[in-house]
Amino acid sequence: MSMTHTATGSVTVIGECVADAFTDPAHSTPARLALSVLPGGGPANTAVALARLGTPTRFLGRLSTDVFGALFRNHLSASGVDLTDTVTAPEPSTLAIADLDDRGQATYSFFADGAADWQWTADELSSTAPVDTVAVHTGSLALIRRPGGSHIEDHLAKVREHTTVSIDPNVRPLLVPPAAYHQRLPHWCALADILRLSEDDLGLLLPGATPEKACDTWHAAGARLVIITLGERGALASLDGTRITVPAPTVDVVDTVGAGDAFTAGPLHRLAALGHLGGRLDTLTLEDTADACSFAARVAALTCSVPGAAPHGQTACSAGPTSPGQAPGTGEVTRSCRS
Repeated sequence: MSMTHTATGSVTVIGECVADAFTDPAHSTPARLALSVLPGGGPANTAVALARLGTPTRFLGRLSTDVFGALFRNHLSASGVDLTDTVTAPEPSTLAIADLDDRGQATYSFFADGAADWQWTADELSSTAPVDTVAVHTGSLALIRRPGGSHIEDHLAKVREHTTVSIDPNVRPLLVPPAAYHQRLPHWCALADILRLSEDDLGLLLPGATPEKACDTWHAAGARLVIITLGERGALASLDGTRITVPAPTVDVVDTVGAGDAFTAGPLHRLAALGHLGGRLDTLTLEDTADACSFAARVAALTCSVPGAAPHGQTACSAGPTSPGQAPGTGEVTRSCRS
């Protein structure tokens, strides 16, 4: 059964594209390392997942004129993402070299200094608020790195009057010290209606805090819905302090690249379909929160079943029903996907 369902209004995603380079053992020799490059970047992955799920999606990014920029444009366009307001930038693309362990978990070496993704100006963002946008999602490196991050924050403050704001910090300690995220997070919570992050992010942002304590901290700072993914243990969602947990479906894991980004798309897609986006989540119930997070866990699991950051278009449409009132699908039991 198809997972797609037409949302009411569109979702705008702001952030980076990253060229994810993986070693290619079949074409490597002791004297030559072959790399296979796939399009990635947390916000771009979320935009692709949203569009493939059937949510009208706009991506605001600064795409380089280099070969990777062309790769990103082709990938986003082929997935149905609207690139009308994307900026063509002279700076280079961001490159990440991924090293996968035996469980498909990736660690990265980044080449990002001076990249196009972080150079937003106020003028580039000032004319990008179409009236049909019900939610704006951002986060990751684009929101924390300067100078662009401060302009994105200012943009969120302006558009939140008419849209729901979603933020995924997606902490990258190799590029930005966790203390920098910790400093900005209270302000992000004041801007955000939805805060989505991983258990790994939690450990870096609030060392020693339980997920429940972290949710209370971020509620107090302003975020109404906090979702923390817990890897093989599923996800915890806290709506104004009332909490639910959802299990993680289990799949044959190829790699976990982009699983968290795909998870982020799930609640946005479901909540748009259920009519909860476009404001401060005033009508959102715990039942609909559980529905959206269960659906998101399925989307993340499907992403783990294929190489790279986003599932094949056909796969992305196979995670079960998505019409309001229907329950998300479940996965075959082999091994849980971390997200």
